[in-house]
Amino acid sequence: MQIPRLILTPGEPAGIGPDIILKIAQQPWAAELVVIGDSALFTGRARQLQLPLELTALDAKQPPDLHQPGTLKIIPLKLHTLCEAGQLNPENADYVIRSLELATDYCLQHKAHALVTGPIHKATINAAGISFTGHTEFLSQRCHTKQALMLFVIDKIKIALATTHIPLAKVPEKITREHLVDTIRLLHTELQERFSLTRPHILVCGLNPHAGESGHLGREEIEVITPALNIVRTEKMHITGPLPADTIFTEKYLKDSDCIFAMYHDQALPVVKYMGFDRAVNVTLGLPIIRTSVDHGTALDLAGSGKANASSLAAAINLAISLSLS
Repeated sequence: MQIPRLILTPGEPAGIGPDIILKIAQQPWAAELVVIGDSALFTGRARQLQLPLELTALDAKQPPDLHQPGTLKIIPLKLHTLCEAGQLNPENADYVIRSLELATDYCLQHKAHALVTGPIHKATINAAGISFTGHTEFLSQRCHTKQALMLFVIDKIKIALATTHIPLAKVPEKITREHLVDTIRLLHTELQERFSLTRPHILVCGLNPHAGESGHLGREEIEVITPALNIVRTEKMHITGPLPADTIFTEKYLKDSDCIFAMYHDQALPVVKYMGFDRAVNVTLGLPIIRTSVDHGTALDLAGSGKANASSLAAAINLAISLSLS
């Protein structure tokens, strides 16, 4: 059976990214795990966490081999300055960006099968003078794709977002017929190709409370969302909506659907975090590469303590393996 090579980026070096990578490195995996980062950071954090670690430089010309507990393959990348667990330093922001660039390029060049990303600290990156909105936007630009889509996977539940990391005030102007049609087409195709759903049933949220209450609480559902859904329905897609967001995530709807399509970030993410914190996986659709990610932040207060939960990273790795072999 093919052994996938997974590239792992730890994200913010002062956060729990290195910790959770070191934790999952202690168990066997049906893949080769390769981390991009500073060797001294990982060996130092391993000593702090009292975890065994043997680092080996990756030879990308060699075929992948199965991960061995207590080891990690590494693509070395030097920090700009020393890093202390829990202490942010904007001087290392470029290190975070360079690790993402290198990891993405490895996947684009078919030197690796998938990218698994750890948590980043956006404010620190921006404080360093680097404009950064999020992984999704960065990867879309790096891969030269017209469109990327955030999808969260919690066990068998899938929740996608029509918009990504934008201010709430800008969401209505982004929700156009053209954008919704293009995004739902992308979602439908990716659900078919990546998740083997022949005719996925997609439930679509309204934008306004109660899906606009027949226009009394907003007309986007009448003038924008419903016309967009009618267009994709002519393409034989199984689409239901727009439905009120306050009830769409209940068992009544979830049991008969394959994916929920939410209009904006915080319409869906509170539900995602409540339903599956520490086991949800963020998948970026629309890229020419496979990318999965943890569902949590940098948790600076836990960095170096040994208390960080690695279950979301484990779920992201398992999904990356599955998608690589499908």
